[in-house]
Amino acid sequence: MRVLIQLRPSPDLVAAVAGRTATATAADVADGLPGVVLDRSYGPVAVPRPMPAVPGGDPLSLNQPLAFSMAPHEASVVVRGEIGDDEISTRVSLLPATRRDVVAVYADPVIESTPTCGGDGPVGDWHDVERLLRVTDLAAEGLDGSGVPLAITDTGINAGHVSAALGRAVTVDRERSWNPAGVSGRAGEFAVDHGTMCAFDTLVAAPKASLVDLPVLLSRRSGGTTMDGLLSDALAAYAHLRTVLEAQPAASRSLVISNSWGSFSPRWDFPPGHPGNYSDNPAHPFNLIVGSLAEAGADILFAAGNCGRQCPDSRCAYPDRSIVGANSHPRVLSIGGVDTKGERVGYSSQGPGRLAPRKPDLCSYTHFAGSGAFGADEPDSGTSAACPVAAGLVAAVRTRWPSAALSPAQLRTLLRRTADDRSDVGYDYDYGYGVVDVAGILAALRRRAARAA
Repeated sequence: MRVLIQLRPSPDLVAAVAGRTATATAADVADGLPGVVLDRSYGPVAVPRPMPAVPGGDPLSLNQPLAFSMAPHEASVVVRGEIGDDEISTRVSLLPATRRDVVAVYADPVIESTPTCGGDGPVGDWHDVERLLRVTDLAAEGLDGSGVPLAITDTGINAGHVSAALGRAVTVDRERSWNPAGVSGRAGEFAVDHGTMCAFDTLVAAPKASLVDLPVLLSRRSGGTTMDGLLSDALAAYAHLRTVLEAQPAASRSLVISNSWGSFSPRWDFPPGHPGNYSDNPAHPFNLIVGSLAEAGADILFAAGNCGRQCPDSRCAYPDRSIVGANSHPRVLSIGGVDTKGERVGYSSQGPGRLAPRKPDLCSYTHFAGSGAFGADEPDSGTSAACPVAAGLVAAVRTRWPSAALSPAQLRTLLRRTADDRSDVGYDYDYGYGVVDVAGILAALRRRAARAA
């Protein structure tokens, strides 16, 4: 079984990993772990320590204000390895006992993209989505994504295809883009696939955003499919994105991250309640790094998934509560899907979520003719399309509202409060707080600007 091993080595080693002040390899951090085949190609990743903002709080509860420390004497380091299936239970319990620097052993589950099930044709096209998102009104307010880094964690982007489909030039920020170990190729020049669709969909509302290409789903595992990776690669990508965020001036800092992927099956995870579990565990290193990046000023959006009761994807194997792990994190926006007529698509996953019950947060548009990434007659579909459409809207807002002026938590609240409620009871597990409403968002931003004047 593939695993993530969290260690607390010497502060000097933590500093070397976290601050990139020296070269630190996986062997430097974790050589000689009994029963573990260490993946030496995977660079160690520093994970911040969560600390309650209020004294006496639970450091492992995500539903409270948290601060995250990367101080060398507090942060930890994660490496990747493999433990034989026949001894996984024994090793997971013995490693922390035999090595004082081992904190815990966690699952490194397979992550896969979330295309649609079913063969229904598109409902409208991307110009309908432009109209519904009031892109003209956004542009009139100067909200077009200019200068905003918009990260696509997926299968890589083909910028030429996106540009041709949109009929305009697109910007790929190659300096800030990043490849996992073993993935070759240049940012913006990958094969046309799922990541290309996601990039196209983000640019509907934010045509001038700078795309940051992170092809985490191109990592391969033994026997894997053409579109899956490991959560460890997403962990390393998020560590890179933290450097992208922190390199920006604090007053103008912004970073939007679109994630149209998730874990479909408990087969690759430890069971809920196990200390190494990912799906339900706020202490898993990836769930911690997601929270720390949001706290530092990033807007993080995840597809809710395609396990809706009316039309679940064939891979869906969770018996209930299918919005799992970071897709249900309280500090991300979990995005469900509606078509351009405003109707929920049957495959859009319903709540409650596992890390936070009120998931999905919002719905955005999907199942429309757009990128043509899978053929001229195939729609951009699934919550895979809904998530980047919403991410583009967030990037448009960030053009003039950096995180110093409107924190990610405040923006999440604003989007929820202005959403077009589709139920009689307020929040519901089908639509969340409702469908994104640009008119309401713009009105709320104007009021906020007037108060600040």
